[in-house]
Amino acid sequence: MSSKKKKVVVLTGAGISAESGLATFRDADGLWEGHDVMEVASPEGWRKNPELVLEFYNQRRKSALDVKPNVAHLALVKLEEKFDVRIITQNVDDLHERAGSSHILHLHGKLFENRSTQDPSLIYPVNGWELKLGNLCEKGSQLRPNIVWFGEPVPLIEQAIEETMTADYLLVIGTSLQVYPAAGLLSYAPHDTPIYLVDPNTPAVSHRRNLTILKEKATEGVPKIVKQLLEEA
Repeated sequence: MSSKKKKVVVLTGAGISAESGLATFRDADGLWEGHDVMEVASPEGWRKNPELVLEFYNQRRKSALDVKPNVAHLALVKLEEKFDVRIITQNVDDLHERAGSSHILHLHGKLFENRSTQDPSLIYPVNGWELKLGNLCEKGSQLRPNIVWFGEPVPLIEQAIEETMTADYLLVIGTSLQVYPAAGLLSYAPHDTPIYLVDPNTPAVSHRRNLTILKEKATEGVPKIVKQLLEEA
């Protein structure tokens, strides 16, 4: 008789995507290919220069289409053999989907979706990689990237908190734990839940019980943890 699978909640950040070749602005002093991040990732930047914002995300999509999931993404898929795996990602790319993970929550939106500027519930897939001024929703308003920009609420954070509160294991991969509210998720994990942190620059969170820190890149540390958990299951 099969028992219920234990639940592994995984919080992933830019570090896991960077190893597939995607640029991360937090490694460049807040600049991303010459742009102040507020110019291209804030409501103010959108109002000031929507064309620049659209072109910026067009280039992000183009870059994302040129890369592939890495061994860390693929290891998390393997974890589903014995666990109920819930991925909460700060990343907007689709590398977890392309790797084959089943349950993915995108806290900061999805790069390959657009949404209406008039009605946020109207969401459309991006065909190819381009979104231009003049591309309208069915209500006639300009489409924008379906991305949570700085200064905007994170609509899925409550769902992410609920997932974290019922975690049997928590894996934190490739994130500086500096972007809130995502960084606050650790505090919602049950007190006795083992937590694994994988990042070369792991922040000081040593006050947690049952904490294992691997100061390694995602492609090195994640397969090790996955192997360990599968052997223990």
